[in-house]
Amino acid sequence: MEKHAFVARVPDQPGALHRAAEIISRHQGNINRIQFDRRIDPHTVFFEVTSTPDAREAIREGLLELGYLQTALKSLSFLRLSVHIPHKPGALLDFLRCTTSLGANIALIDFDDRGSNPDLLTVSLNLEESTAVSRLLDQLKSRYRMEVLEYDTSGKSLDDTVFYLRFAQAIRSLVGESEDIFLLRLLGDINHIVQELMNRGQDPRLVFESILRTGETLRNTNGSGFYADIQQISLAADMTLICIQPPCGGSVFLLDTPGECVMIDTGYGIYHREISTLIRTRVPGAMERLSRIIISHADADHCGAGGLYPVTALMHPGTLDIIRVSNRAYGSRSQSSILEEVYTTLINLFSQFCPPKNTLLLTHAGGEKRGRFPILDRITIGNHQFEILEGMGGHLHGQIYLFSPDLGVFFPADTVINFDHLTRERSGYNTLAVNLVTSVNVDSDRAREERKEIVRIVDDTSGPFFGGRQSCLVCGGHGPVSVLDGRTLVPYGPIDHIPQREEGCPC
Repeated sequence: MEKHAFVARVPDQPGALHRAAEIISRHQGNINRIQFDRRIDPHTVFFEVTSTPDAREAIREGLLELGYLQTALKSLSFLRLSVHIPHKPGALLDFLRCTTSLGANIALIDFDDRGSNPDLLTVSLNLEESTAVSRLLDQLKSRYRMEVLEYDTSGKSLDDTVFYLRFAQAIRSLVGESEDIFLLRLLGDINHIVQELMNRGQDPRLVFESILRTGETLRNTNGSGFYADIQQISLAADMTLICIQPPCGGSVFLLDTPGECVMIDTGYGIYHREISTLIRTRVPGAMERLSRIIISHADADHCGAGGLYPVTALMHPGTLDIIRVSNRAYGSRSQSSILEEVYTTLINLFSQFCPPKNTLLLTHAGGEKRGRFPILDRITIGNHQFEILEGMGGHLHGQIYLFSPDLGVFFPADTVINFDHLTRERSGYNTLAVNLVTSVNVDSDRAREERKEIVRIVDDTSGPFFGGRQSCLVCGGHGPVSVLDGRTLVPYGPIDHIPQREEGCPC
C-alpha cells in the first residue's frame, strides 16, 4: 500500500465529490486526506489516498475519464470588455453563443437596459491560451462595437473561480519555469498546510499571502535590491569580527585573521553573490583567506549558501540529517508536523538553497560542559581558541554555539536574537515564517531554557568595555552584534548601511 496525491477539478454541481469518492472506493482506495473549500476555489479538490500501485492507476484513469483529474496547469488569459449589443430579443443570447463556442468562461457580466447605458454590456472572461482570445476578439469585432478594458496573461487578474491556478502562476513567477507535475505536487503540499492552519483558526488568505510575500521579498532584495548592515569589531590585535545583516534571514559572521578567515553561517543562497562582493569590498583578501565555514544549524538562512563556497563546512550530524530529509523539525517532538515539512520545502525553493557539499561532522561530547551545554570540540582560529557547544534542540535539532571565554564573544545562533534592533522590514519578513509554522522553535520550552543559560554564561563573561564595564559580545543569529545592558541587548559599536541609506529610505 502506498500513499499518493491527486488534484481534482470538479464541476460546481451536486454529487461531483460523491462521484470522485465513488471511484476511489471502487478500487479499494482509502482517502487519508481531502480538502475542498468553495470560499477559496469552488472547483479544486485535494485528495491523499492509500492504495496499491495497480489501484492507483485505476483511480487515476477513472478520474481522468470523468474529466476530474488535473494533470496540467492550463495558462489562462483574462479579458474584460464593454460591448454595445442591439436592443432586441435574443441579442444577449447571440453574444453568449459566441463566447461559449470559443470556450470562454464568464467571470462577471453586467447589463441593465434601464441604466445610463441601456445597450452596454460589460463582461469579464477567462480563456485558455492567447489564440482563443484572438479568435474571440475577431468574431466580436465583426459583429459589435466594443472596447477592450483589460487584457492580462499573467494570471493576476483571474478571479477566484480559478484561485489555485492563479496562485500556481504566481509561484511559477517566483521559482522560474517548472514542470506542471512539480507545481501540482507543490500546490498539494501548500493546500495541506492551509488545511492545518485553518483547523487552528487561521485565515487561509493570510497563509497564501504569507507564502507569496516570502518569495517576493527574497526575489526583490537580491541583485540591485540588495542592501546590508555591517559591523567591524576588533576582538584582538590579530582578529577582526565582521557581522553582515542581509535584507532577510540570518546574519553572516567572519572571524578574520592574517592567516585565515572563518565564516559562521552563510545566509540564503539567493544572496551569495552580493554577500561575496560585499566581503571583497569591505575586507580585502578575506575571501582568499577563507578556510572553513561553521554552520550553526540547518535553516536555509544559515546554511543555504554553503555549497557555493569551495571550503569545508563544520556542522553537527543532526544538521546534515535535516538537510538530507528536508524537514526542519527532524529530530524534535514536532517532527511529524506537516507545517514544518512544507515550510522547509518552500523556503528552500524560494531562497535557492545550496547547502554545504563538503562537510566535517562534529563527534559526540566527551562529558565536559560549559554550563548546561556539552562541549563538542575546541577549535583554534588564528591564535585564539573557541569552544563549540551543543544546544538542547529548542530552536532546531543539531544547533550549535561558538564561544570564546578569553575574547568575550558568544555566538548563540537563533536562540538569542536582538529583536528590538531589527529593522521594520526584517521583523516583517520574520513574521511571515511565524504565520506558516506558528513558531520558529521546534520546542519552545527548551528554547527558553537555552536562552536563560546563555544569558547566564554571557553575564559571567568579560569582553570589551561598554558602558563603563566589560561586557561579553553577543552575536545572535539575526540582528547586530550586541551586549547585554541589564536584560536588554544593545548594539555594540557603529553600524554601516550599504548602500548608504538616504533620509526616509525604508531599507
